[in-house]
Amino acid sequence: MDIMEMMKARHSVRQYENREIEGDKRQRLLEEIQTINQESGLNIQIFFDEPKCFDSMMAHYGKFTGVQNYIALVGPKGSPLDEKCGYYGERLVLLAQSLGLNTCWVAMTHGKSAAKISAGEKQACLIALGYGTNTGVVHTSKGLSKVAKIDDGTEMPEWFRKGMEAALLAPTAMNQQKFLFELKEDTVRAKVSGFGFYTKMDLGIVKYHFEAVTGKRVN
Repeated sequence: MDIMEMMKARHSVRQYENREIEGDKRQRLLEEIQTINQESGLNIQIFFDEPKCFDSMMAHYGKFTGVQNYIALVGPKGSPLDEKCGYYGERLVLLAQSLGLNTCWVAMTHGKSAAKISAGEKQACLIALGYGTNTGVVHTSKGLSKVAKIDDGTEMPEWFRKGMEAALLAPTAMNQQKFLFELKEDTVRAKVSGFGFYTKMDLGIVKYHFEAVTGKRVN
C-alpha cells in the first residue's frame, strides 16, 4: 500500500480490542521514535500495556474504550512545539497504519499519562494506538479552493494538486481544516487560516501529509 492509500485508509478509532501489539511491531515503533527524537529534539515516548491513562472519566467522556497503548508527544516548551508534534506524530500515525494498527489523536480526553516530562518540557498531545474494534469513518473535507492558493492565471501543477489531496486527508482537531497552502513560483508555504483549537498541531500534520506525497518541502 502506498502512502496515499494509507492516508485514505486511516481514520480515527476510539474503541480497541484487548489484544497485545506484537514484539516486532513494538520494535519498529520504538526505533522510529528514537530516530525522530534525534532528528527533531523532541522527547516522544511510547507506552505499551498501560491501561491507566485511558481509564478515567475524561477518557470515558471522549468515548475511548480498551486503550492500553499510547504515544506521548513531549518536547521543549515554546512556540514550535505544537507544529513539530503534529508533523512527527503523524509520521508515527502513518507508520502504525502500515503495521496494521489503528490510532487516534487525543488532546484532553485522557487521564494522566506515564510520560516522564523534564523541567522545560511539556506534553502536547497523546496518540492512542492498537487494534481497533472498527476502522473508523471517513471525514468530510473542504473543497480544494478553500485551502489552496496559487498565482492568478497559473494552472495548478499536478504534484501540488496531489499534495493538497493528501493534506485534505489529514486528521485535524474537530475536522476544522484551518489551514491554507500557497504556491508561488516553486515555493510552497502553509499557514494557519482562521482560529480554532490545536491549529498549529494540525498545521504540522497537514505539512507532513503534503511532503510525504510530493517530496517537496513546505515552508
